[in-house]
Amino acid sequence: MHSLQQNDNTLALAPADTHMDGKRVLVTGGAGFIGSNLANHLAADNDVVAVDDLYLGTPENLHDDVEFVDASVVDDDLPTDVDVVFHLAALSSYKMHEEDPTTGARVNIEGFVNTVDQARQDGCDTVVYASTSSIYGSRTDPSPEDMAVEARTGYEASKLARERYAEYFHNHYEMNLAGMRFFSVYQGFGGNEAHKGEFANTVAQFAEQIANGESPELFGDGSQTRDFTHVDDIVRGLELAAENELNGVYNLGTGESYDFNTMVEMINDVLGTDVEPVYIENPFDIYVHDTMADIGKIKAETGWEPQISFEEGVERVCAPYK
Repeated sequence: MHSLQQNDNTLALAPADTHMDGKRVLVTGGAGFIGSNLANHLAADNDVVAVDDLYLGTPENLHDDVEFVDASVVDDDLPTDVDVVFHLAALSSYKMHEEDPTTGARVNIEGFVNTVDQARQDGCDTVVYASTSSIYGSRTDPSPEDMAVEARTGYEASKLARERYAEYFHNHYEMNLAGMRFFSVYQGFGGNEAHKGEFANTVAQFAEQIANGESPELFGDGSQTRDFTHVDDIVRGLELAAENELNGVYNLGTGESYDFNTMVEMINDVLGTDVEPVYIENPFDIYVHDTMADIGKIKAETGWEPQISFEEGVERVCAPYK
């Protein structure tokens, strides 16, 4: 394990970025937002198969060189005869789980165990999977991986269950399983998420609304903050986690946060518009008001750090409208 240590003004540098090459790879949730970005990226140098039940994904997101399989992660006979599994399939929001907790648990927990166990039986010992930063709760300070976490929603409970089952597979079968706690992943509507509607990332939704002269709705006074992380940086982090055969849990964020009012101002500035937001009462019983990642662990072990600032990211999101 590599670590950053400051001694007498010298810095032990983390290893440089590497990338996967020549492997057979499975991406579950592979036709969704993050999954399709990852699958398309990896397909340049690897043999990639994407599994998706098309609840939130669409095969139109995938490049021609990605093999697509219409299947659910709870199915038998998944194409798990691979070198690496990226398990991103999930019911990915609080609302989806509260509407149907049983289905949420079946997809997010049973689907995880089913996929990993089939991969294990097929001889694959490297799994990188999606967890969530929501389990840190609301914090304006950077959240390190070793702090206490809790489940206040079915969604959070399902992701914590994944982390515990990952411990089991590691301890019992000596597999490497890296749980990536994502922080507010975003990209523009040109980037494989337009079809998700209300479940799309807020940056893309707000840019679309402002570009069309519509006022975005902000909960409360708009002071809530997010560590907005561009999907291209997320993809690099996922790839490096597999390449380095990481085990345990890791934050993928930027270590910086912006409030929603500022985000709206930034979008207006880029688009040359002056659309005011509308403030509404928060409709959610459980709501994370503030997030910020501590990214020291992933940086120390792989050399990963975000390359796309939020300013550049907003420019990218808004570019199609200019």
